[in-house]
Amino acid sequence: MTEDTDPEPENAGPGINGPENADPEPGNTGPETTPGGGAPTNPGASAAIQESVRAFLEETGIEWELGGHPGEFVVTLPGEKKLKTVCSVVIGEHSLSISAFVVRNPDENHAAVYSYLLRHNLTMPGLAYGIDKSGDVFVTGRVPLAAVDAAYLDQIFGVVLNAADAPFNELLALGFLESMKKEWAWRLSRGESVRNLEAFRPLLQGSEAKDDDAASS
Repeated sequence: MTEDTDPEPENAGPGINGPENADPEPGNTGPETTPGGGAPTNPGASAAIQESVRAFLEETGIEWELGGHPGEFVVTLPGEKKLKTVCSVVIGEHSLSISAFVVRNPDENHAAVYSYLLRHNLTMPGLAYGIDKSGDVFVTGRVPLAAVDAAYLDQIFGVVLNAADAPFNELLALGFLESMKKEWAWRLSRGESVRNLEAFRPLLQGSEAKDDDAASS
């Protein structure tokens, strides 16, 4: 995978991409525990999968670091529409869970955004979109440890990247269009670059004139 120039809007609605170090876990991917608490009943399997994940990441050259939870890897996947997608991979007692931030809580058109996400849930093997308590959108999945091997990891990272990166511009257009129009007009009025909004030019071009007309009427 190669890293391309980031076309994301810089200020089209504060924090469209979430904070720089946003927690990639929406709340259902934390470390597992045994019923009633205590140590995992099968720590050997978990440790073996952790080593398999570490070896896969090293062999493929994917950027990663250890996370804040036991058995957690924080993996950074370079994208095209988003500069990067950060994933939390947690190896628990019985399963591997993965979660990645997609986009923050939309400013508008929530029904259209959620309808888009639900339709696409039907097309993603082993993954689904969801929202956290703040309304931010994540893609998450969980699989038994017995199913985890190099082929699965290659597949799941590819699917997660596609789920977070491919629909990014469409989600921005659905949920943040008015914010982007304001950003477009603000930049043009000051002679600043609109490079990071170029992907949305067909939607934004001319909107500044309409805003001026509305303000003067």
